Amino acid sequence: MRWKRYVIIVAADQRPGIFSNHTMRVLYIQASWVPPPQDPQADRFFLLSETLEGDVLQPVWFHEPDQVEAEFGKGSYPEYNRGHFCFHWFLCFRPDGHRRRFGTFWFYLRKGLEIHRRRRYDCIVVYSHMGPALVAVLLKLLTGARLIVEVMTAPELSYLYEHPRRTRVDRLMRLFSDMSLQVSVWCSNRVHLLYPTQLAHYRFLRHARASVFHDFVPMSLIERSDEREKTVIFVGAPWYLKGVDLLIEAFRRVAREFPDVKLRIQGHFPDRAAFEALAAGEPQIEIVKAAPNPETIRRISRVLLLVHPSRCEGMGRVLLEAMGTGVAVLASDAGGIPYYVDAGQTGILFPAGDSETLAKRLRELLANGELRQRLGLRGYELAHANYSERVYVDQFTRMVQAALGWGGASSD
Repeated sequence: MRWKRYVIIVAADQRPGIFSNHTMRVLYIQASWVPPPQDPQADRFFLLSETLEGDVLQPVWFHEPDQVEAEFGKGSYPEYNRGHFCFHWFLCFRPDGHRRRFGTFWFYLRKGLEIHRRRRYDCIVVYSHMGPALVAVLLKLLTGARLIVEVMTAPELSYLYEHPRRTRVDRLMRLFSDMSLQVSVWCSNRVHLLYPTQLAHYRFLRHARASVFHDFVPMSLIERSDEREKTVIFVGAPWYLKGVDLLIEAFRRVAREFPDVKLRIQGHFPDRAAFEALAAGEPQIEIVKAAPNPETIRRISRVLLLVHPSRCEGMGRVLLEAMGTGVAVLASDAGGIPYYVDAGQTGILFPAGDSETLAKRLRELLANGELRQRLGLRGYELAHANYSERVYVDQFTRMVQAALGWGGASSD
């Protein structure tokens, strides 16, 4: 009902935003290099235009402006309007290594100040607690805007599980992660958490003003399929952090009991030789390249089961996508996964890092089609009721209101 009320007000005022006297303006700092989806209905900012307006600082993995225009149309570089938001592109693949990282941070700072001089924004939202969040803190100090930091991982596990052996660089990155988290959360007016205990390991951050809700998933575009392939699927990267070695080990233990079932591992990993060695030529295991999100969801919708054995996880967007297709999920209990997967009701959980228990749960689910169907149906109902775009827009808008100190807007 809240969504309908907002839409009626928008129609009456001919503006986005739920207040007739002021439209909330947001500067969104995007840490990912992945360009936004071509379909506006799959883009959070197009949908947030019902209640907000603003600018998005968007690094992308393209080399040249022509590549941006090939995907988003002629004239879409250096700026591209979608709904009431304007994307400002930064071509990440021009420089290499540290030059690229520092170039991106300088882009955030330079463009953020330029936009603010042109037209003030009320609130900065940054999709990271790492380096981009430190730039956002500086922008807050220079502009006077409010700040929201989105914590998108389990921070106490960051840089522990990138690969089997921790290096000195890993330890330094973990220290930097913790330092960035402490500074950015202390300087923020609001924190977006994916699950309530996300900061529990940090004594001085436990009482931070937080809004707890899921990351964006275009749930209404996800469709179920009546077709079923005898396949177990994993989707994600990097593979060690996501527990692919555990999954291969577990699947090989049960493969002979289910000779017509395949394990498909999908995702980008620059050095996959170690995982191919673990598979040891097993004909029931296939490793495939990453695919566009719509194709990936179509593949997920047709499998028996999605397995997500992550060692570190904030939410696991692919879990919500699988639940949205009505497919049963088997996942570790890392990070925020238990907050989204109701054990025994919408999916099955196992202790993170435990390949033996993973094999047992995998065997149970492959042997019990009725259980898979029940879990898939309940997961489908929960995903479309609780994690829809409408719920996301409502929660995100309330979070911005709370950061601005507008009464009655808390979404804790």
